[in-house]
Amino acid sequence: MSQSIPTDSRKVVIGQQKMTPSEAFVETMAANGVTDIFGIMGSAFMDAMDIFAPAGIRLIPVVHEQGAAHMADGYARVSGRHGVVIGQNGPGISNCVTAIAAAYWAHSPVVIVTPETGTMGMGLGGFQEANQLPMFQEFTKYQGHVVNPKRMAEFTGRCFDRAMSEMGPTQLNIPRDYFYGEISCEIPKPMRVERGAGGEQSLNEAAELLATAKFPVILAGGGVVMGDAVEECRQLAERLGAPVVTGYLRNDAFPASHPLWAGPLGYQGAKAAMKLIAQADVVVALGSRMGPFGTLLQHGMDYWPKDAKIIQVEADHTNLGLVKKISVGIFGDAKAVARALAQRLASRTLECDATKVQRAASIQSEKEAWERELDTWTHERDPYSLDMIEEAKGEKTPTGGQYLHPRQVLRELEKALPPRVMVSTDIGNINSIANSYLRFEEPRSFFAPMSFGNCGYALPTIIGAKLAAPDRPAVAYAGDGAWAMSMVEIMTSVRHDIPVTAVVFHNRQWGAEKKNQVDFYNRRFVAGELESQSFAGIAKAMGAEGIVVDRLEDVGAALKRAVDMQMNQKKTCVIEIMCTRELGDPFRRDALSKPVRFLDKYKDYV
Repeated sequence: MSQSIPTDSRKVVIGQQKMTPSEAFVETMAANGVTDIFGIMGSAFMDAMDIFAPAGIRLIPVVHEQGAAHMADGYARVSGRHGVVIGQNGPGISNCVTAIAAAYWAHSPVVIVTPETGTMGMGLGGFQEANQLPMFQEFTKYQGHVVNPKRMAEFTGRCFDRAMSEMGPTQLNIPRDYFYGEISCEIPKPMRVERGAGGEQSLNEAAELLATAKFPVILAGGGVVMGDAVEECRQLAERLGAPVVTGYLRNDAFPASHPLWAGPLGYQGAKAAMKLIAQADVVVALGSRMGPFGTLLQHGMDYWPKDAKIIQVEADHTNLGLVKKISVGIFGDAKAVARALAQRLASRTLECDATKVQRAASIQSEKEAWERELDTWTHERDPYSLDMIEEAKGEKTPTGGQYLHPRQVLRELEKALPPRVMVSTDIGNINSIANSYLRFEEPRSFFAPMSFGNCGYALPTIIGAKLAAPDRPAVAYAGDGAWAMSMVEIMTSVRHDIPVTAVVFHNRQWGAEKKNQVDFYNRRFVAGELESQSFAGIAKAMGAEGIVVDRLEDVGAALKRAVDMQMNQKKTCVIEIMCTRELGDPFRRDALSKPVRFLDKYKDYV
């Protein structure tokens, strides 16, 4: 089911040599350590594909190219190196746009290789012809277009270099006839940029602010994860006695077992984190752009501290002060900056030293209160929900069990998640609520579609992550709507022996959008219902295992059983959990308002 790769295949060609452009392309990828590519085979790059195996490169065939690009994203986010995706020119490439956009907002070093219509057919409206550079212009850090076959290695190498230095996707666009011919070239050595700690002046200003802070708080963002800066963040936090909150969907930026960890901010984040950052007089946003969706009002709290001084640390200088007004901006690497600040503060007497004990007690108290609330928060208690009607009728699930409340399910899943687990979440109501329950001990453990918020993300992304880290348990969370967009990639998992565990929350609706119809449109439900066949049954038809859960006491056991199958039997398993239709907080309260109608025939629709 997989190609055999010669043991000596990783030898990289050195010096100026005669070769074909296909060989130059493949050798440059090998020089950059590429061992896996996701995509669907196609005539557009078949000459290069023919020599992937002897170069030590495996092509993982997928069901749909969007899944391939998500897999490349997951692979990159776990490994810290390139994820690579390729497909047929035209429709194969256009299928990748959504996933590359998600990788862009996750700052993943994904390289998308886009073979293009041949140069002699461009502009003639030929088969599968498309102008492929504009498709990805908004979602790539660099676009390399091979303008001559002799420059194949040059552009290929630059795309791989820029993906790492710019922390985001790059596009390598190659006219399909440019894979052929004879050239003489040298394979470029990979170039990696070493990032520093920023300027002395900004570091000194930040240290002065922290020295006089009474209640400092650290906001650990994606830069902490990508920069492998968790240890340095910990040392800085311990020196300050500062609570550490994590950015939206960056739950793996600080170990949850640490006494200073307070939980995530943003939609469906931790109340403890929000109450603590609300008290801050100085916030260190370490590797965080403080995006709008990650700092919006939540749980009825407008928690962002209005008068706090903000020290923002960013490896992308264009993000400094972009969303929030800042006092000090440091253009530098999160790891290097955290270390430099800790060194500057090591021997100084800080004002916050006097209140360390009280602050620690406050952190612990807020966390305990939040945990108690999560333990008893079983549902949103909507008295007019369909669930209340169903319960009054005594309706049962198709297997005769009960529909389970999402928060209770998420709490049981949290308890059963194994050590070192990697979790991907899709977009949607229950998945967003999961933000309150997902805790990790190491970075590169949590993957979500970030600001792009697209459905169909979780399953293919966790498949890519599992390929990059086969020794770690891999679990995907998805609602039934999002699941249906990508569930066919179960076949990829089965076909290519990449075992994962998927949890599908089957609540028979587009829950996030229905909540908007509850809050803004007087419960006029349009197009929100999703009556579906058994997803566990569909999984079995695709060659995986399937488990249906409709009793709360079975949730944890089902997850443990599925993970055991994944790790010890190399089997993929889909857990279908029958959930109530209870709805969480509105997903886009920031973007909606009560309707206004002027025409008579619509006046009842307010």
